[in-house]
Amino acid sequence: MQIETLIWLIPLPPLLAFFMIVLGAYRSNRISHSIAIGSMLLSWGGAMFVFWRAITADDLGQHPFNSTISWLPTGETAFNLGVLIDPLSAITLFFVAWTCLAIFIYSVGYHNFGKPRDERDRAGLPPQAGGIEPMYARFFAFISLFAFGMLTLVLSDNLLLLFIGWEIMGLCSYLLIGFWYGKPSARDAMVKAFMTTRVGDVFMLLGLAYLYSATGTLSYREILFNEPTLEMLASTASVIPALSTAGLVGLLLFIGTVGKSAQWPLHVWLPDAMEGPTPVSAMIHAATMVSAGVYLIVRTFPLLTAGWHAGGALTPTMTVIAFIGAFTALFAATIAVAQNDVKRVLAYSTISQLGYMVAAVGIGAFVAAAFHLVTHAFFKALLFLGSGSVIHGMEHGVHDTHEHVDPQDMFNMGGLRKKMPVTFWTFLIGGFALSGFPILTAGFWSKDEILADAFAHHQWAVFITLAVAALLTAFYTMRQITLTFLGEHRTKAAAHAHESVWTMTLPLVILSVFALGIGWLGIPEGFPAIGGLIPNWFHDFIGGSLPEHPETIAFNAVPLLVSIGVALGGLLLGWLTYRRVPAGGEDPLKKPLGPVFKVLQNKYYFDEFYAAFIVRPAYWLAETFTYRWIDRGVIDGFLHWTGRTSLKIGSFLRNAIDIPIVNGAGDLVGEGVKKAGHRFRVIQTGRVQEYLIIGIVFTGIIISYLLVFRP
Repeated sequence: MQIETLIWLIPLPPLLAFFMIVLGAYRSNRISHSIAIGSMLLSWGGAMFVFWRAITADDLGQHPFNSTISWLPTGETAFNLGVLIDPLSAITLFFVAWTCLAIFIYSVGYHNFGKPRDERDRAGLPPQAGGIEPMYARFFAFISLFAFGMLTLVLSDNLLLLFIGWEIMGLCSYLLIGFWYGKPSARDAMVKAFMTTRVGDVFMLLGLAYLYSATGTLSYREILFNEPTLEMLASTASVIPALSTAGLVGLLLFIGTVGKSAQWPLHVWLPDAMEGPTPVSAMIHAATMVSAGVYLIVRTFPLLTAGWHAGGALTPTMTVIAFIGAFTALFAATIAVAQNDVKRVLAYSTISQLGYMVAAVGIGAFVAAAFHLVTHAFFKALLFLGSGSVIHGMEHGVHDTHEHVDPQDMFNMGGLRKKMPVTFWTFLIGGFALSGFPILTAGFWSKDEILADAFAHHQWAVFITLAVAALLTAFYTMRQITLTFLGEHRTKAAAHAHESVWTMTLPLVILSVFALGIGWLGIPEGFPAIGGLIPNWFHDFIGGSLPEHPETIAFNAVPLLVSIGVALGGLLLGWLTYRRVPAGGEDPLKKPLGPVFKVLQNKYYFDEFYAAFIVRPAYWLAETFTYRWIDRGVIDGFLHWTGRTSLKIGSFLRNAIDIPIVNGAGDLVGEGVKKAGHRFRVIQTGRVQEYLIIGIVFTGIIISYLLVFRP
C-alpha cells in the first residue's frame, strides 16, 4: 500500500465506528465499545506506521508525504482536499493517536464502574432497559466522531479541510459537554461552549475567505512555503491601515484560536465544560479540541511572522498574540489557586498552559511552542484521567457511606494515596510534569525552552509574566496533590474510596511514561552535564516544518535557574501551605488574601460581567427590539399589510372581473345550453313513428331544396 493511501485511511475507522454504533451496535454495550476501541486501535496502528516512516524519511520537511484530490470546481479552478505528513503533522498525529486510544480504553471502566445508580439518577440519566444502556453506546459514538474530526484536522494539507475537522469537533464538544442532558448545568455548559467558540470560528472563517481572495489557495505548501506569496501578503496593505494583509489574516485566524483554545477573553466556556464526563474533559483539554487552536497558529507560523526577522521588533499581530498568551497564562493561574473542584483546577491549568504556547508563538519561538504542545497533551490527559479516577473512587465512597459530600471537592478528600496507589503515583508524575519539576519530567524541558526563548529574544514582559505563572502553576498543582492524596482522610467517603479498575489505571500508567520521557527528546545541546549526550532530536525534526530551519538559541543559565526556582519554590510553598488542612477546615489562603481570594474564587466575576453586559442585553435586544419591533412591528406588520392588501385586490378582481366576466360568460353558456335543451326536449317523445315521420319530412325538405334551388 502507498503511504499516501494509508494516510487517507487513518481517520476513517472512527467515522465508520460512529455510523456502525448509531445504526445498530447501540443495542449492545460490549459491541459498542469494542467497535469504538477497535476502530481507534486501527487508526493508532496506521498513525504509528506513518510516524515511523516520517521520522526515518530523508528531508521530510522539503519532501513531505502529500496527496491531493480535486473536490469542488469553481470555474477555471477548484477547491482541493488532501492529506499531508510533514514534521509538525507527524508529531501531532503521534500524540493524538496515543492519547485518544488511552481515553477510549479508559472510558470503558469509567462508564461501567464510575457512576453508581444514585449518581446516575442525580445526573438525570435515563434508566436501563432490558440490560441496554443507551447513554453508553451514545458516548462511544460521539467520541469516535470526535477522534475522526481531530485526525482529519491534523492530516489536512489545507486550511479548508482543517476547518471542516475543526467544526466537527465543535459539534462533538457540544454533544459531549451536555452528555448528561438531565442536568441543567450540563445543558447550559454545552450551549455556552458552542456559542463562545462560534465567536472565534466566525472570525476564523473571515480570515480564510480573506486569505483565499488574496492568494487563490488555502494550501499550506502553496502559501507557507512560497516566499513570493508571503512577501506579497506582508507588503500589501489590508483594510486596516496598521496591518498588512498577512497581519490581518493572521489576526483573524488567531481569534479562532482564542475561541477554540479558550484564551482570554473567550476563556469562560472551558471551565464549565467540566460538566461532561471525565474522558470528554481529557479529549477536549488535552488531545483534541483545545490543542487544535494552538496547532492552527503553529501550523500558520510563517504567515503570522511574515515580514518579521528574528531578533527584531515584533509585528503588530505577533505583539497581540504574545500579550494575549502571556496574560492568559498568568490570569488563569491566579484563578486556579482558589478553585476547590479537582477538575476545575485542571481546566484553568489548561487555559494557562495554552497561554504559554500562544505566548511562545507570539515571540517567534516556534519549536518551543510545538514542544510544549506535545508534552502538555500527555501530562494533561494523564491528569484529567487521574482526576476521573479520583472522582470515581470518591463516588463509590459516597455511595457506600451515604455521606452527602461533593465527591469532586478536594477539601472532602485527603489520604487517597493509600487507597488509590496507582492513581496517586501516576497523578504525581503528571502534576510534577505540569509544574516543570527539573530534569525528570517532560514539562520541565518544554517550559524551560519557552522561558529561554523569551529571555534570548529580550521579551522581558513575557519572560517575567510566564515565570510568575509557572510559580503559581507549581503552587496550585502541589495544593491539588496535597489536598487530594496526602494527609489524613477528611471525610468518611475518602476513607472508603478504592482504586479504579484496570481499564482506567492502565491508560494512566502508559501516559505517565510519556509524561516522564517525551521531554528527553528535546534537551538543549548546551544543557549542563547531560546536554549533547542525547541529541536534540525534536528541534532538528520539527524545524523541518518551516521554510527555513530555526536556529538553536545559545544556552543561558538565567532562564534555567528561574525555571528550576519557580518550579521547586512553588511546589514547596504549596506543600507547606496545605499539608495540615483539617476536616472541615477552610482554605489557608482565605484569610491572608481576604477579598482578593473571593475575587479569585469567583473567577474575577467574568461570568457575571458577561451575563450582565452581553447575555442579558442580548436577550433584551432579542425580545424587545428584535421580537417586538422588528418581528412583530416590521416583519409581521408588513406581512399583515400584504395580506390585507391582497384581500382587497382579490375582492376587487372578484367583483369587477371574476363574477361579471369570467363567471358571467361561463354562466351564460351554461344557461343557454340548458334553455336550448328545455326547448328541444319536446321533440324527444320516445316514439319511433314520430321520429320516422320527422326524418321523412326533413329528408323531403332537403331533396326539395336540392331539386329547386340547385341547377
